Amino acid sequence: MDLTGKVAIVTGSGRGLGLAYAQRLAAHGAKVVVNDVDPDAAEAAAKAVNGTAVVAPVGTSEVAQALVDRAVSEFGRLDILVNNAGILRDTTLWKMTDQQFDDVITTHLRGTFTCTRAAAIKLREQSEGGRIICIGSPTGQVGNFGQTNYAAAKAGIVGMVRTWAMELARARITVNAVVPVAATAMTATVPFLKPYVDALEAGEPLPPFARRELGFGPPEDAAGLVAFLASDAAADITGQAIGVGGDRLALWSHPTEVAVEFADGTGWSADAIADVWASQFSGSIQTVGQQLPEAPR
Repeated sequence: MDLTGKVAIVTGSGRGLGLAYAQRLAAHGAKVVVNDVDPDAAEAAAKAVNGTAVVAPVGTSEVAQALVDRAVSEFGRLDILVNNAGILRDTTLWKMTDQQFDDVITTHLRGTFTCTRAAAIKLREQSEGGRIICIGSPTGQVGNFGQTNYAAAKAGIVGMVRTWAMELARARITVNAVVPVAATAMTATVPFLKPYVDALEAGEPLPPFARRELGFGPPEDAAGLVAFLASDAAADITGQAIGVGGDRLALWSHPTEVAVEFADGTGWSADAIADVWASQFSGSIQTVGQQLPEAPR
């Protein structure tokens, strides 16, 4: 995967998954604009990838444009955008404040929108195609207790990805979502994952159950997918949500109808739905949340 001559922006790349993405893109030859709200983390990341840093929280149009402008001023062009920046403000619905909801939506959803819009304008102006890679989450695919704001943002990102894939196809700009699972400060807050995060931090190898069944590993395990989607090898892949983590690589399906019945020209009354539901629909009801296997004892 030779990315020599390509220029990438990776938001939220001071540490964790974002840093792993930036490092992998740089290792394949790309020039990288890193971004973080922590000045020390941003500068250290920029040094690690021999790139440049923009210290700012994503969300506003001004920050999005500043990222694109820095790519052009430092490296002459833009080819790749990785929308990774994110925060958590977890709590149950009845405890969640407006501010907690808005903070997560602003960073994840609005930040992905504003950065993609600014990048798309530049990529279309260059007329040479491009790659936009947005970061989803299993929570956005199936939900998770205590993550109303995060689930809404991540589900919205995948919805935007599918729309942008259509809108930008003529310009040869692919748009895909990566759905990673990895040891980060975010996943360390998840009780059933924390032991594996602690094991990695202690330098211990993860058991096959964690790497295969849970698809869980260090951030570096997820970075190869970002490099692949940024490359010419992925020129025909767009509008997809692709999961990665540990030893697991998976293609998520789009939502689709799983059971269909028709009324005979009368529409559906509540009573008619009740009559048909048990026999035709109840067996197809979908689960919510991740259905994870139990760890071997």
